[in-house]
Amino acid sequence: MTQIKAIVGLGNPGDKYAKTLHNIGFWYADELLRAYPGASFAKEKKLHGEQAVVSHNGERLILLKPDTFMNNSGQAVVALCQFYKFKPEEILVAHDELDLPPGTVKMKQGGGHGGHNGLRSIIQHVGANFQRLRLGIGHPGHKDRVLGYVLNPARKEDQPALDDMLYRSAKNFEVLMQQGWNIAQQQLHSSNS
Repeated sequence: MTQIKAIVGLGNPGDKYAKTLHNIGFWYADELLRAYPGASFAKEKKLHGEQAVVSHNGERLILLKPDTFMNNSGQAVVALCQFYKFKPEEILVAHDELDLPPGTVKMKQGGGHGGHNGLRSIIQHVGANFQRLRLGIGHPGHKDRVLGYVLNPARKEDQPALDDMLYRSAKNFEVLMQQGWNIAQQQLHSSNS
C-alpha cells in the first residue's frame, strides 16, 4: 500500500458553513492537526485552500482544506498533486458520508463518487485512485432533504457520536502511517459501535 503524503478534508469555506455536516472533512483535518503542536493552517493560494505542513516521523505531511467550495474540490486536489508531485493514491480524502450512520467511519480505496459532488469533482480532475475516509453523518431519509441536511449543523443527539468518530479516526491515522492500510482499516472498522 502506498504511503499517505497528504490529507484533504472536504468542506465549504467561511463561517456560514463551519458547523455544517458537509464540513466534517474540515473537522477531521482540524482534529488531526492537534497532534502537531505549533502547526496551523494558513492560506495557500496556489493550492486553492488552507494548508498545514507538518513532520510525521521525519516525513513531510500536508493537510489541506480546499476553499473552492465542495463542488469544485478537484481544483485543489489537482493543484496539490501538481505542486508536490503527489500521485492520487498518496492522498487521503476525508468526507461526509450519508450512507453511514452518524459516528460510523469506513476507509476505502478508490471507487465512485456515490452522488457526492466533492468526490465527483476530484475524480474528474485526478481520477478515482485516491484513498477515502468516509465519515458517517447519517441520511435525512429522503433525497429531497439531503441538501438542507448537509448544510445544517448536526442534530444535538448525533454530535457525541460524531465527536467520538473524529477522535477515533485521528488516533487511527497513526496506525495507518505505522502499520499500513489493512491493519488501520481493520482497527478503525472494529471501533464502530
